Order: sequence, then C-alpha cells, then structure tokens
Amino acid sequence: MNSIKIAVLGLGNVGKGVWKILRRHRNMIKEYIGVPIDVKKVLVRDVQKKRDIDVPPHMLTTNFDDILLDEDIRIIVELIGGLHPAYEYMRKAIEMGKHVVTANKAVIASYGRELIQLANERNVLLRFEGSVGGGIPIIAALTRSLAANEIEAVVGIINGTTNYILTQMTRYGMDFNTALKLAQEKGYAEADPSSDVEGEDAAFKLSILAFIAFGVQVPPQDIPREGITRISEKEIQYAAQLGYTIKLLAAARKHDGKLDLHVHPALVPNTHPLAAVNDEFNALFVKGDAVGELMMYGKGAGSLPTGSAVVSDIMDVASTMMSGSTTPYMYRNAREKLQINGEGEGEYYIRLEVVDRPGVLGKISTVLGNYGVSIASVVQRGKDERVVPLVLITHKVDRKRLDLALEEIKKFDMVEEVASILRVESHSN
Repeated sequence: MNSIKIAVLGLGNVGKGVWKILRRHRNMIKEYIGVPIDVKKVLVRDVQKKRDIDVPPHMLTTNFDDILLDEDIRIIVELIGGLHPAYEYMRKAIEMGKHVVTANKAVIASYGRELIQLANERNVLLRFEGSVGGGIPIIAALTRSLAANEIEAVVGIINGTTNYILTQMTRYGMDFNTALKLAQEKGYAEADPSSDVEGEDAAFKLSILAFIAFGVQVPPQDIPREGITRISEKEIQYAAQLGYTIKLLAAARKHDGKLDLHVHPALVPNTHPLAAVNDEFNALFVKGDAVGELMMYGKGAGSLPTGSAVVSDIMDVASTMMSGSTTPYMYRNAREKLQINGEGEGEYYIRLEVVDRPGVLGKISTVLGNYGVSIASVVQRGKDERVVPLVLITHKVDRKRLDLALEEIKKFDMVEEVASILRVESHSN
C-alpha cells in the first residue's frame, strides 16, 4: 500500500482545519503510520466558490457517489454537520465497507449506537472524537484510558460560545446581548446562536457522553436543558458576592441505580476547578471509582483544535488498517438498569423579588419546609426600597418538590417575582 486514500465531506471551518493539518504534518503522519494519508476527493456544494485554502480543482465534487463508488477511498471523513444528509452519507459509507470519521454531534447523539453496531457488523471503524470536546480527547479517555473504571460522574463546560459570553459578563459587567454580539464578532458565536445559548449543543454532547460513559442512549431532546439567555448582570454579581461563578454545565451523575442528566446554568464555587475555565475554553470533570477525580481542559471548538481530534481519529483508523485487523468499537453496556432521572436532586440558588415587610421570610420558609425544602443560607439585598431581592440557597432537594413550593410562593401578594432558579454545583453533588 503506497498511501491511504481518504475523502473529506465539507470544507467548512473544521474541514479547513483537517486539510491544513494533513498538509502541514504529512511527513510526521507518514512516519507514524508507515504510509502517507492522501486526500483524493472533497465534497462541496459549489466547486466554483473561492476558498482561502488551496485545494486542487480536480479533487472537488458535488456528487457523493464519486466518493462512495471509488474503491481507492478507504476512509470517509464527514464534516458537513447537521443530521441530514450527513447520517445517510455515513450509513451508506459503512454499508460499502468504508471506515468513517466524523465530528458530527447531532448524528452521533441521535444515531450513534445504530451506526456503531452497523460498523461492527461490516468490520469497519467509526470514530467521532471531535463530536464532543473539540480538541479535548474525552472519548479516547473514557473508552481506553479509563476503561478499568466505573464512571460515577461526568460534569463539564462543553460549549465554548456560552462560556465566552458568561466570562465577558463576569469580568466586564456586560449584559447578555453585548457579550453575545462580541462573541459573534470574534467568530465564537454563529449568526443564529440559538443552539448554543439555549443549551441544545450541550445536550447533544451530553447525550454522547452518557452513551460512552454509562452505556445508555438518551435522545438529546429528552435531556432537561436551560440556556443562558435569562442570566442577568444582577445574577452574576450576586453569585460573585456569595463566592460563586456562573457556568453553563452539562452533567451526568450515577447514583442509586439512577442517572441524572441535565444542562443548566449553575453557580460553581470559586474553589472548584471548573470556575477557572474561561473564555472559549471547555473542561470536563470526570469521577471514576478507581481513578478518583480528574479534569481535562482545552479548546472545545475551532478549526484546528477540532481538526486535531479528527486527524487523530483518521490516524487511528489508518494504523489499525495497516496492522491488518479491524478492532470493533468497544462501548460500555450499562452494568445495571439505570433509571434516567432528568435533573434529579441538587442544591439551588433562588432569587425572589419581595415586598420589604416583616414576616415575609417566615411565610416563605414555612411553605418551603412543607415541601421538604431546607434552606442552607439566606441573603437579603437592598434597603429603604419597597421591593428587595431575597436570595436563598437550599440544601439538596428534588427539583419537582422545589417547583411545587415555588408555585405556591408565587401566589403570595408580597412576592413580586421568582426572578431566578439556578443549580449550585459542589464537589459533593
């Protein structure tokens, strides 16, 4: 074999990164594998479009069959994104006996188990490191480095756009819209940022992590999620005064036969490692029964970081091909039947806007107590005003019980608004 021929589907941000890395490190890759990796075809929408990378015109095609039916092409690298036609392209490639590498979180979250099983049946490989943490090798860590562990928790910041926005709000007192505009100007946020700021992107990634870490497949649309659009400068300030930083966290925790899964803004103690993860950086905090706690940190998106993960997957597939054997993808099966528990129990930060008069806190505390909600701390802000903020932090409580209590509290005439409900993260959660 003189070289391993591959095809790349899509020349967007990640596609360009993959192209650059393959060109820049061609000799190093050849030394590592034994033969070079050569791109033979690139699928694009428009072959005439001007691009800022130099791809020979004869490599470009708009017809997927030019790639699918080419027997020289052994690996197909899917980087077009979205569910369709990406899913169909990957499935057809696997059925044709071609290996597939992708960074597509939507397809892997929705069809990952099906495609892995099909790849195993066809004796080909499917790799998707770039689909979750960009340049952070979390899939490799969970499937190989931590394979001897029962994973107990995976909690992290897995969306760089929201982390950048929250960092600007925290550091510089920006409001959400100003921070979002800056993120768009710097290329961290799309023109339509809804998937990021509403938590959908993080839910896709958490769905993949739940499958890899715990062996259960949870459709991303079934994961409770809340974005950051309702986080105000006021919340950022109150959190700071209480010793916390607000982050959008994706969390999967196993306990007592249950798996809690959710994406929510949370107050993270300033002493927690995740509180120091700023700007577009991501981090994943993993707890295993043998290894204990560890954290992986790096750029979670971008052309070269995600391109690095994709090229590493290509090299892994190529090395396996050169060895003459194809190792089936070994994913975890849940060793116990886990009940998917949504948000589960947690500590909560609650900000109420209340009329400043005697007896308010007592009435609120009574209702919370009736629903089994225990208060850990209370802070009342503001003086000499008719309406003041009342900030409560609870002990661990089931979210459903908390919501029932707050529905009753909302009816009090001295409660103007339940302004905010946020999770509180801690090492013990």
